[in-house]
Amino acid sequence: MSGPNGDLLVPADSGDEEEYIAINSMLDQINSWLDHIEEKNDHLHTQLKELLESNRQARREFQQQVNKAQVTAVEEIGTEIM
Repeated sequence: MSGPNGDLLVPADSGDEEEYIAINSMLDQINSWLDHIEEKNDHLHTQLKELLESNRQARREFQQQVNKAQVTAVEEIGTEIM
């Protein structure tokens, strides 16, 4: 008689069953590790997005300060010429 994949059905002995249990346990552990890594990755992604937005805000503020300083310098030069 054959199994669903066309393989011959061979009765499993207790050694095979223990091996399947061990493999299943290892796969469960790997799956758990992958879930943990995915959670860490999501957390890092969120932190990086926050850092990027913070840097953008700091750059905008710095650019505004530079623009104000330039306007002030131009105004001072204009008053000195008069």
